[in-house]
Amino acid sequence: MPDLKENVPILLVDDEAPMRQAVEQWLQIAGHTVEAFPAAEPALAAIRHDHPGILVTDLRLGGMDGMELLRRTLAIDPDFPVVVMTGHGDVSTAVEAMHIGAYDFVEKPFSPERFTDIVRRACEKRRLTLDNRMLRRAVAEDSLESRIIGTSQAARSLRAAVAEVAASDAAVVLYGETGAGKDLVARCIHDFGRRARQQFVAINCAAIPETMVESELFGHEAGAFTSAVARRIGKFEHAHRGTLFLDEIESMPAAVQAKLLRALQDRTIERLGSNQTIQADTRTIAASKVDLRVASEDGRFRADLYYRLCVVELHIPPLRERAEDIVLLFEHFAASSAERHGREPRPLRAATLSALRAHSWPGNIRELRNAAERYALGFGEALEPRLATPASPASRRLSLARELEEAERRIIEQALAESGGNIAAVMERLDVPRRTLNEKMARLGIDRAAFAAGENAGR
Repeated sequence: MPDLKENVPILLVDDEAPMRQAVEQWLQIAGHTVEAFPAAEPALAAIRHDHPGILVTDLRLGGMDGMELLRRTLAIDPDFPVVVMTGHGDVSTAVEAMHIGAYDFVEKPFSPERFTDIVRRACEKRRLTLDNRMLRRAVAEDSLESRIIGTSQAARSLRAAVAEVAASDAAVVLYGETGAGKDLVARCIHDFGRRARQQFVAINCAAIPETMVESELFGHEAGAFTSAVARRIGKFEHAHRGTLFLDEIESMPAAVQAKLLRALQDRTIERLGSNQTIQADTRTIAASKVDLRVASEDGRFRADLYYRLCVVELHIPPLRERAEDIVLLFEHFAASSAERHGREPRPLRAATLSALRAHSWPGNIRELRNAAERYALGFGEALEPRLATPASPASRRLSLARELEEAERRIIEQALAESGGNIAAVMERLDVPRRTLNEKMARLGIDRAAFAAGENAGR
């Protein structure tokens, strides 16, 4: 997470110089940037809508008092966090300030630790508020910020790389783990590129039977093979003048790799069962979970095809390398899900926030999106223990049977998350028959639908 102390300045107001200087010193020792004022008027002049900071003010001030400063600040920005400091006799006034909209109050004398903790939480709230405002503006503008969401350095670098790649027409290979958003990035490269008005055609090379890959890519004429009862237009032909996205290209059969290379070189294809040459001018984006250069050196992938495809390489970071984006993404997905299902958005519980930050997210953004949808539908409390990172066996003091059950649950849930809820893929990965897998999922209370890959799961 970014250093909130550096990003969120603090406006401090107190007309008593010794107290003002003491509080300023506490905050500076804690690492915050502080601008101190002896009166409300100059502090108010510094406040504007979307100001990056928070306000800490005493209630009793000469001239404009703290309550009036609070009201005027919230009139400028209703979401501006205001922490009020109050003496023992002003607690009722502080409670009134909370009703008006103050973030929190602290009663003098107070410990520096408690005070700085309140300030830290107010700073985090301000950062999230401004991040969400930026996101809403980006959605309205349909910019890259609304598609590749996040304020982390990894997210910013990815957006910059996508913008640069989209401006060219070069072939691209995307690398990333399952659920990291390779399909989303491919779509962004197309949508922000010169071919945006043309077709974007995607094919998952691993999801098609080996015998059908060639027909899917290049099409066929009626009678080309036993089940070819009618002409079929292939993905290449359909993507003419647009973009062809080849997902999991490492799974493509060797014979089809040779034909793909020729099609890319000549920008033409021939349907199966035909000698007619058809124009196929496409931009090609490939995605892989393995290093194609290593695969080509090992003989598992054609080296000449690798060099044809890999003009540009783009690595999509896993969610664990974008930890500061997790809460923002979760809130975005939860709000979208609530709207889609006709539900009221649910505020994030502190326990859910802790669980989100502790979880390792092996299924990446796809897993996060599914977790957010479950939360939006009212399963937030059940979500928290599932997301919490397991403690050591000694600290949990669980029985061996419980230890094994928890390990079994994690293995099955991780396989479901990484396969997008595909039972057949989980059966193959875990090498268990369907009946056994179904029995285990029922016993452990695992719902496959909660892991099913939705449309645009990488967003």
